[in-house]
Parts: sequence; structure tokens; C-alpha cells
Amino acid sequence: MDISEFEKNSLANIIFRSSYVADDEKKNSNRSFVLGIDEAGRGPVLGPMVYSAFFCDEDHLSVLNDLGCADSKQLTEERRSAIFAEYDNHKTYLGFILKVLSPHMISTCMLRREKYNLNDMSHDAAMELIQLVLDQSINVKQVFVDTVGDPDKYANKIRARFPKLKVTVSKKADSLYPVVSASSICAKVVRDQIVQTWKIKEFDEEKQAMQFGSGYPGDPQTKRFLTEALDEIFGFPKFVRFSWSTASTIIENRCVKVTWDDDEDENVNTSTAKKRKSEVVENTTTTATTKTLFSYFAQKSTKKNETTTRRTSGSHYFRSACLKPAVFPM
Repeated sequence: MDISEFEKNSLANIIFRSSYVADDEKKNSNRSFVLGIDEAGRGPVLGPMVYSAFFCDEDHLSVLNDLGCADSKQLTEERRSAIFAEYDNHKTYLGFILKVLSPHMISTCMLRREKYNLNDMSHDAAMELIQLVLDQSINVKQVFVDTVGDPDKYANKIRARFPKLKVTVSKKADSLYPVVSASSICAKVVRDQIVQTWKIKEFDEEKQAMQFGSGYPGDPQTKRFLTEALDEIFGFPKFVRFSWSTASTIIENRCVKVTWDDDEDENVNTSTAKKRKSEVVENTTTTATTKTLFSYFAQKSTKKNETTTRRTSGSHYFRSACLKPAVFPM
């Protein structure tokens, strides 16, 4: 699948569609379709989560068994890719729509003031995909969904929005229903493709070769990657879900501590509140003066109308964000 759109902007949530083509609109509306929903990449601390809605004409459901559709986790990478490639040969009666949720979006949503947790993101993505399929004038009659959270509550949530659909939400749906198995294969194949081709723009060429393992928090290689990928000022590259406890713990322990002016305790007196805590660090044994964040970003001061050649900032994180060094005229 062509994922170039996501490669151009890995911070965005991207929709991908298969090459499904109905014979004609009138015939399409008279056919009944079954829809399966599943995801890939819920647990990893690295990379996106991909949600998939796979639809198939109910008169052709047997082709899914013929293709060998099964729980994607039980298939080899080669087998998943082969089945995924075969879908295009049956595009007049089956297809899919995918939504890629970027790791950066996942983390920022989970950490915003009004919490938007992973379950809610998953539910919303699933219902958005159902709507996108219906918008293609595909006559969906039944939906099978691999559950996130309580199956009954999830099913009722979908039924409330789509009262005309027959909805089944079940644990292990990707093992029970071939249309969900087919969906899980789509999600897994596309996510793997995105992860394998992801260029970490915050890394220099030497670091690009770093191995990150499975991406799951318990993987020793993934843990090592997180430790080596960390920048003490900028934190992690956008490839990392920094809201995961595995990542946030590393940030807390190893990154430069910052105290913002509005973090001051309301009970602190005015004179103390005005003093920048980022400039003076005190403890019971020593008093140390440290540089402010401003000094990290600033280049050497220059006089007005003076033309100089400035060095490029040493941080790839800085350059990947398209930031420019601060200049403070004399």
C-alpha cells in the first residue's frame, strides 16, 4: 500500500482506502455487506495505532476462508502480506478503509487536561470508519467488532449511533469471524509497513540504524532504544508514545527539570514567585546556579547591522521542528 501521505506528515491521522470498485451504484445498493473492525498497535510504546474496517459482500464471504484469513497474530508476516495482496484481486465485492492514529496524537490526547483515553480513541475511530464505509453507499447490514473494554457497553455505543445495523462486539472476534480476521490482517500489514519505513527525523544518520525491537515496553531492545533515543531537552522523537509509563518514567528520571512560572505555588510570597526557579537550584548541601532554557536556544549575541555566519544548531530535534536559534541584539 502507498503510505507516502503518512510519511510526509507523521503527526497527522491519515485515512487509507482500498481500490474497491462496485460494478455499478444501483447494484451496489442492492447487495448486503458484512463489516469487520479490528486494530493493530494498541500496546506498543512505539509507532502508530491502525484501525481497520473491512467489508465484504455476504454472498462472497467464503472467499475469506479460501484466502486463509485468520487472526493476524497467528500468521507469519509473509502470509499476512500475501493475503493482503490478494484482496485487490476481489475488489468488486470486498474492500477496506483504514485510519492511522499517529503516536504523537495518541500521547497528546492522553495527556491533555480533558482526558481522552485510548479506549475512547478506539471507539471513535471504529465509528468513524463505519460511517466512512456507509458514505460510500455500501449497504452494510451487520458489523462485527473486536472489543475494546466492556463488549456490551461498546456494542450499545455503536447501536446508539447506527440503530439500523446489527452489531456484534466480542472478545477474540479476530479468531471467531473471518471478516474481522481479514480486518486484523489489513491493520497489521499496514502498521508494520509504516513502522519499518519510519524515518526518525530527529536522529542523525548514525542513529538511524538503531534497532528498536518489537516496540512493546517489556522488550529489552525497545527499552534500550528508549534510553538511547532520549534527548535531555526535547525528550523523545515523534515515533515514541511519550505518554506511556515506560517513556514518561525515563523522561522524569533523565530529562532536564523545568519549572514554569505558572507552576508556582499560590501560597509562595510574591518576591519568591517572581524569581525564576530554573536559574537557581538549591538543596541542603550545595547551591548551584544553572542556565535558563533561554540560554540553551540562544546563539551568541550580535550587534545591530552586524552580519555573521552562524553555526547550525547541534540538535537534530531542533532542526526537525524547523525552529530557528533565538537572536538577542545588543
